[in-house]
Amino acid sequence: MFDRSRVDMINAPIVPSLIAFAVPLILSGCLQLLFSTADTIVVGRFAGHEAMAAIGATHSLTNLLINFFIGLSVGVNVIVAKYYGAGDRKSVSDAVHTAIATGLLSGILLALFGLAFCPLFLTWMGTPFDVIDRSSLYMRIIFVGMPFNMLFNFGAAVLRAYGDTKRPLYYLTFAGAINVVANLFFVIVLKMDVAGVAIATVLSQAISSVLVLVALMKNNDSIKVYLGRLRIKVRMMKEILYIGVPAGLQSILFSIANVTVQSSVNTFGSYAIAGNTASVTTDSFVYITCNSMAQANLSFMSQNRGAGKYSRINRIIYSSAIISSIIGFALGWGIFLLGNKVFSIFSDEAEVVHFAMMKASVVLTTYFIFNYEEVMVSAIRGLGNSLLPMVISVICICGLRLVWIFTVFRLFPTFRVLASCYPLSWIVSAFVMTICFFIYRKNFPTEDEK
Repeated sequence: MFDRSRVDMINAPIVPSLIAFAVPLILSGCLQLLFSTADTIVVGRFAGHEAMAAIGATHSLTNLLINFFIGLSVGVNVIVAKYYGAGDRKSVSDAVHTAIATGLLSGILLALFGLAFCPLFLTWMGTPFDVIDRSSLYMRIIFVGMPFNMLFNFGAAVLRAYGDTKRPLYYLTFAGAINVVANLFFVIVLKMDVAGVAIATVLSQAISSVLVLVALMKNNDSIKVYLGRLRIKVRMMKEILYIGVPAGLQSILFSIANVTVQSSVNTFGSYAIAGNTASVTTDSFVYITCNSMAQANLSFMSQNRGAGKYSRINRIIYSSAIISSIIGFALGWGIFLLGNKVFSIFSDEAEVVHFAMMKASVVLTTYFIFNYEEVMVSAIRGLGNSLLPMVISVICICGLRLVWIFTVFRLFPTFRVLASCYPLSWIVSAFVMTICFFIYRKNFPTEDEK
């Protein structure tokens, strides 16, 4: 019996199916960002720009520490989708139970590591003296909730591989609403400042992770989770790591480059940090469309490869790239043109809005290039090669940004020049990634397996 919560990625028409798969992902991401934005707005309005900067100064570092494990969830998506497309129920079940066990273990390790070392890392990043204590407090509370964060991400990866993006949307909607209410209560009523925002975030993560786990336990297909079977299967772990480790390392190297950028932003002071935080928050709404289309493309490519539906591969990548680029262009320019009104929501301080607009003029107007580039990355991963896009990204994005910061930015140390490292790296990576995809595509048939 077909589960109505999932999309048929193998037999249904490609474009409508891609859209049906991606829209809940986009809405889920936007809801998460709306709730996160509400946190930032509440802090900016009721606790001041120093508290807003304290949270903003942690974003790059937090991403650096968790992105390796988030990369492993990419491996989960690819492997579960491949075996599900091939109809291998036992391998699907082994992969799912390995994934959930890995998610929980990853969260525990991250919590311990973050609690021990986050103050030291914030000091290394040159976090301003007036915000570092609150940044450290915020990060420590966030890392206490890492087991919930990882459980949700790995469980959601299983559901995406299965073709279900609707239920995570419902769960995030409910958990996010709880987050906003708790955030208002902790910050405005109890005057808990950044600690209140962090506690509300952990509470919402706990709720969403439990809901995803329950959904997997109640599923009647091969992705059903039995708590008594949670263990790491060596064969499945190797396959997940083969895809996930390069993706995770790529994310770490991205984050290292972004931490370097954030450290450079920190040199401009708390107004620049707050303005950059507002810009990054709005950028993230465009990134959600990029990431959602990339995830859709990844799942479709993986299932069709597993099912031997090679004739659909090129149509999947063309459709994903065009849709993602159009959405990225429309959203990026739309937000930029409304920039002053948008950024004034975060803060009524002119200096904060000024820095936010400066960043947006460089990044948001070119974000559609990154949307395209990420679809090409997911296409190569979906064909089973995670190492190639990692190497390209390290050289063309991370490496180029670091070179830019230590050369051009040193010569012209302005905020706009610093932000220019983003579109430049996207253009170079998109060009190289496209060439590599079509070269690697030749390793696979053009006709379906009989």
